[in-house]
Amino acid sequence: MHTKKPTLLIMAAGMGSRYGGLKQIDPIGPSGEIIMDYSLWDARKAGFERVVFVIKEEFADMFDETIGRRIKPYMEVIYAFQRQDDLPYGYEVPEGRVKPWGTGHAVLAARDVLDGPFACLNADDYYGPESFAKIYAYLTEEQEPGKAAMCVWQLNNTTSPHGHVARGICEIDAGHNLMRIVERKKIKRDGDQASFTEDDGATWQPLAGSSPVSMNFWGFGAEMVGLLTHGMVDFLDITLQTNPLMGEFLLPTFVDSLIQSGQLTVRTIPVKDRWFGVTYREDKESVMRAVADLHASGQYPTPLWSHES
Repeated sequence: MHTKKPTLLIMAAGMGSRYGGLKQIDPIGPSGEIIMDYSLWDARKAGFERVVFVIKEEFADMFDETIGRRIKPYMEVIYAFQRQDDLPYGYEVPEGRVKPWGTGHAVLAARDVLDGPFACLNADDYYGPESFAKIYAYLTEEQEPGKAAMCVWQLNNTTSPHGHVARGICEIDAGHNLMRIVERKKIKRDGDQASFTEDDGATWQPLAGSSPVSMNFWGFGAEMVGLLTHGMVDFLDITLQTNPLMGEFLLPTFVDSLIQSGQLTVRTIPVKDRWFGVTYREDKESVMRAVADLHASGQYPTPLWSHES
């Protein structure tokens, strides 16, 4: 068994450009709760006792006031700052680069505090208690190096009626291992199905609504930090020549490269709990209704943390 308990890593440094603001701290619960409150509640119930928030340093005080202080009585809270200039030795930020380096780089921002197995997820997604219970159980099992896990949802349960979304489309074998994951950056809902474009909407290709997708909820061993460190160098060598202003070191894309090279085996964990998120500001109303229903059904107390022992 692992001697270290799993850490929860929440990636909250995204710019929220499509949403139009810092959506990670936008209240959506009946008592002012934010989406992260529910992830943290479900994670603590599953067994997680330590959380690392990856954020922008300029938002640290606001973030701590909004969520960090509320969680500190229940979990150990650590902050890691994702900075554009946090690059391997010998590399510099290209002139004119504004965009963050992506989710793989976000995990590396916490490299100094990730000394054991960890779960990694987005700040602005509601995943549900089943996903946290299953990923915690996976991370506390005896594992071999080169093993990882990923929760998967059904595509037609994760799209937005208000615009396109980015999803990792998964190919899974009969043994529930992830064979391939392809990041599609522009997917739109099409009834019960979906479609995607790779040419800014000039043409659209169909996607089955039942396709399994990654929502960036991973379970990794400590060795993933080293893999990401080397991967970031390889990414920069290519991207600084080909797409220096917009290229992103995306976690799903990098994990896929490890699968294809035989360096990593990823077990997929199907999740039936409903997923929802706030990709666009117009999504907020439906998310608030969904959260209110969860409170009304008794899944969560109201207010959320006041009932916690």
